[in-house]
Amino acid sequence: MNSKKIVTLLKKNTMSPFISLFTDFGFKKLFGEDASKPMLMSFLNSIIPQEHQIKSLEFKNVEHIGDVRYERKAVFDIYCIGSNNERFIIELQKAPQKYYKDRTLFYSALTIRNQGKVGDWDFKLDPVYCIAIIDFKLQDQQNSQAKDEVKHFICLKNQFNEKFYEKYFLIYLEMPNFTLGLDELKTTQDKWLYFIKNLDTLEDIPSVFKEDPLFKEAFRKAKYSNLTLEEQEEYEKSVKVFRDLKNTIDKAYSDGKTEGEEIGIQKGKLEGKLEGKLEGKLETQAEGIIKALKNGKLSINDIADVFEVTTEFVQKIKADNNL
Repeated sequence: MNSKKIVTLLKKNTMSPFISLFTDFGFKKLFGEDASKPMLMSFLNSIIPQEHQIKSLEFKNVEHIGDVRYERKAVFDIYCIGSNNERFIIELQKAPQKYYKDRTLFYSALTIRNQGKVGDWDFKLDPVYCIAIIDFKLQDQQNSQAKDEVKHFICLKNQFNEKFYEKYFLIYLEMPNFTLGLDELKTTQDKWLYFIKNLDTLEDIPSVFKEDPLFKEAFRKAKYSNLTLEEQEEYEKSVKVFRDLKNTIDKAYSDGKTEGEEIGIQKGKLEGKLEGKLEGKLETQAEGIIKALKNGKLSINDIADVFEVTTEFVQKIKADNNL
């Protein structure tokens, strides 16, 4: 995460009256409540093709259980169905992970598979969109023409660059590449990306947003003083989780520079080496989990939530490393 975002989030409530959307609470507060459906529809319609524009939304259970080994669990930040039965998986990812694209493919595949019906079924599927808002740069894009793009839209095509299948889409919104200023915002997509990235750095509603009732409502919902006491406590907890995660990552980077092979740094991301094997577990998460366990500030449940793994995985790593 860029340094400006970190500094402004850690100084929350002294610099901006608005909450950060890069916390789990903030993102779900703005886009994951029934009252937020008009805002979420506006955001989605600004980034998906014209032929799939939606007029209504229905929120669904965000938890999907896989039937593969270890019963891998996918918990989406937001999962909803559009007016034409399009399935939307929306995820905010704050830190890079090894095999991140594989991860989004795997979890979106669960949404495809779960459309299966018992009995006489013709295999007709509803469209699936997997939308990832990522606050880091996709590593394997750095030497391509797409390295500076904000929006990466992926669909299935054949060798003639023709659409082969029009019901499965991946959209990565690479937020570090979004650098437009307020006077450069032209489209609804521009405005939503600016809103998501810069909300907690603003002191007031910029004039470019004041003409739109939808954005005025979004700013109202995002105002810290408009939260209930319970919501403020939940938000502060979410900020603390972010802060502890940030400190854990910073310490891992620092230790990697001084401890050699224990934590290595390759192209700006953590890729340490674990002692022994963790039998197919997620190596990159394991490195951070070890640091978080040693740090002692987060509970087992908080660590599992931050790194998006099961509590059993965290406990196994703790036992394997005698922590």
